[in-house]
Amino acid sequence: MKSQALRILVSLAIACGLLDAEQTRAAAGPAKSAFVFDGVGYLHRWSMNHQHEFTPEGQEDLEKWLDMITINVYPDAHDAEALATKANAVLENYKSHNGKVLRTSSVPRTSKQPAEHFIAVVFGRSNFIEVALARFKLVDGLGCSIVYSHRIYGGKIGDQMSAWLKNNGAEKEKALMEWNEIPSPALLNEASDQ
Repeated sequence: MKSQALRILVSLAIACGLLDAEQTRAAAGPAKSAFVFDGVGYLHRWSMNHQHEFTPEGQEDLEKWLDMITINVYPDAHDAEALATKANAVLENYKSHNGKVLRTSSVPRTSKQPAEHFIAVVFGRSNFIEVALARFKLVDGLGCSIVYSHRIYGGKIGDQMSAWLKNNGAEKEKALMEWNEIPSPALLNEASDQ
């Protein structure tokens, strides 16, 4: 009898604990976006070695996401020349990983802002195709690449990605190149410490 009573008490304690956890989670509400890009909130998912990944709500699985913003901080790039060197290195890295370069461009410096660079590339893999649109910019005096990536999963999906690029590519590039709410490298480092 004592054993039965003990099991009931343990079951009640567990149930109350689960209920309390559910109420706490509900009271906390949805996670707060780290930033908004092109009208969509992105949440911090992962950081290591100055690389920070963000995906929209509902895309928590870093093995199977649809849209991602990756921000790379280059702590040793403090000027336009160093930034250009980083952009060229990334371009060569994309090529060495069988990326098909769709387009590159540079925005010349003005009296108000240093030069920026852009790379659009597509990677084909056995189970997905990924397009990466990369902007290279000095943010708070440090070189950064801000990469918007979109994936489509499955086999023989080249036509689907071509259609996505036709319908969305120019719009996403424009949104990326005009985006001014990029988190500062200092804030990114805080996020990676949590």
